[in-house]
Amino acid sequence: MTVSIINQSIENQKQQLLQHALYEKVKTMDDLHCFLENHVYAVWDFMSLLKALQSKLTCTTTPWLPIGNPATRYLINEIVVAEETDLTLDGTRQSHFEMYLDAMKQCGANTFAMITFLEDVKTTQNIFVSIKGSDLHPNVKAFLDFTFRVIDEGKPHKIAAAFTFGREDLIPNMFTEILRNFQTNFPETNLSKLIYYFERHIELDADEHGPMAMQMITDLCGEDEQKWTEVQETSAVALEKRIGLWNAIEEQMIQKEALV
Repeated sequence: MTVSIINQSIENQKQQLLQHALYEKVKTMDDLHCFLENHVYAVWDFMSLLKALQSKLTCTTTPWLPIGNPATRYLINEIVVAEETDLTLDGTRQSHFEMYLDAMKQCGANTFAMITFLEDVKTTQNIFVSIKGSDLHPNVKAFLDFTFRVIDEGKPHKIAAAFTFGREDLIPNMFTEILRNFQTNFPETNLSKLIYYFERHIELDADEHGPMAMQMITDLCGEDEQKWTEVQETSAVALEKRIGLWNAIEEQMIQKEALV
């Protein structure tokens, strides 16, 4: 199997995401807030996928040893630098998650639920307990649960599959659709921090990280057909969970509209 075969097998799910009705439904500030207050969990759990890969594919302990493929080490460490300590609009350093929270605050979205969730994660020391006990939509819970089940299983090629096909390869086109919608429907609203966040991801993932992540998959699977099969299966489920997340946000928007 190859990366191109996997891409062909998940093309239907990718198109479902790129053509999802959600994008057209983000028309009011309430809609925007609903989107951000749910999507922020995907922004956050992405970091755990990335750090899991860093733990598995680079040396993060002492004594240091030259673990794994140097090109893969470079990819992971470069993405960690960008995701954890990127430059903000004003030239300071922040993680992309913190940038997203600031963007939410700028446009009046509620960050309390996200912050409360993180406090619960610290308290329970068990992500699965925190997810289950949260008030999140079932589809958002399923999205998070899948991410951390893959991480917990500990197979680098499966973590890389969720990371690459569920995030890095998908994000440039998906975020372009989101960004186009924001710029059309909120021309008078100051969304500078949010637009910067999306533009930054599109730039990073499309130009370098996406193609390098595909090579990482090839290097991790090699000639092992079982690994390729598991990558294909994990990638398909990752996209289904993202579709479920988008469905959940759309559902909540419709419910709010019905109450007006």
